[in-house]
Amino acid sequence: MNAITNPSVSVDIVVFGFDGSTLKVLLVERQLLDDGSPEYKLPGSMISEEEDLDTSAKNTLQALTGLKNVYLEQLHVFSNPNRIKSEEDRRWIEATYGITSKRIITVTYFSLVKIDQSVLRITRQGKTMWCNVQELKRVSFDHKEIILKGLERLCSNLQATPIAFELLPRKFTIRQLQNLYEAALGIDIDNRNFRKRLQKFPFLIQLEEKETKVNHKPALLYQFDKQGYLQEQKKLKRFKLF
Repeated sequence: MNAITNPSVSVDIVVFGFDGSTLKVLLVERQLLDDGSPEYKLPGSMISEEEDLDTSAKNTLQALTGLKNVYLEQLHVFSNPNRIKSEEDRRWIEATYGITSKRIITVTYFSLVKIDQSVLRITRQGKTMWCNVQELKRVSFDHKEIILKGLERLCSNLQATPIAFELLPRKFTIRQLQNLYEAALGIDIDNRNFRKRLQKFPFLIQLEEKETKVNHKPALLYQFDKQGYLQEQKKLKRFKLF
């Protein structure tokens, strides 16, 4: 028996990923009603009457990435009565979900994923794409606005919490960490000053390992000591990596 769809509430997820140089957001292809170029939207859907918001978001994320226990937090509620402005958008919602609601409230979530070969393999199985956040063009509905809200949250958290390490591989280089801050904040960072600041951060552990399979001089690898950070968190007046 198919679950009953709530006609007024949806969940959408801004899934950010980082490939070592570029900050990306995960988009899914929207099935076309007419001939034309494919359009893309954020992952998400109308919720079932039988599930809560968090469950809907977690199930959507797992189906797309194959991952459980991924960083996920509620972002914002989009409730403008006039959100659905396009007649094409109205037709798509009716054809896809069988509802004719004139007003849909969307609860958005913000997620961070480490882009590796396993995640790429699963996301490629569906009609999805990882899009550079700096090159976003047309996104369906008001989803570009939602993505920008997610980017705003990411930038804020990057400067106040160790959230950057949710996007990096377990072992990473200083260059990758700097690339992440530059890509998210949209700025250039002085390499020498950045490294000096990192020397004052006690939970960044230098390993006796270097990169492999690279076309340049291999760089040293580092790890974030999450448990050490959590134990000392209350003593820190403020997290300030950059």
